[in-house]
Amino acid sequence: MGNNKGTLVVYLVIGLAIIGVVTQLFTNTASFLTSIFTMLGFGIAIFAVMYFVFFKKRTPSNDNKKYKKAVKQSKAKYSSQQNKPKTPSKRPQQPFSLKKKSNKRPSHLRVIDGNKSKRKNRASF
Repeated sequence: MGNNKGTLVVYLVIGLAIIGVVTQLFTNTASFLTSIFTMLGFGIAIFAVMYFVFFKKRTPSNDNKKYKKAVKQSKAKYSSQQNKPKTPSKRPQQPFSLKKKSNKRPSHLRVIDGNKSKRKNRASF
């Protein structure tokens, strides 16, 4: 019930505002237009001040510049790869050969010899 009274009041105020604007437009057009343009001018000025002071960054950050540069390079690299037709290579493909990795430093793990004869074969269970 309280919600219906609130919406009724809002509609009443909006209706009165429309009636006031229409009567002002027809009775005193010059004053009405001047007040409208004045309000628009003040609104634009306040928005411009707030935009340049609060919202607009003064200088783009160094990280942002680096990111944009990397994106541009990546796009250039991958777009050039997509545009080039694939040509068969002149030398024949060699079969894949397994290369053994060589450890440069010794392992930090050590094997401890225990009683292997007592150990049960778990696969026979």
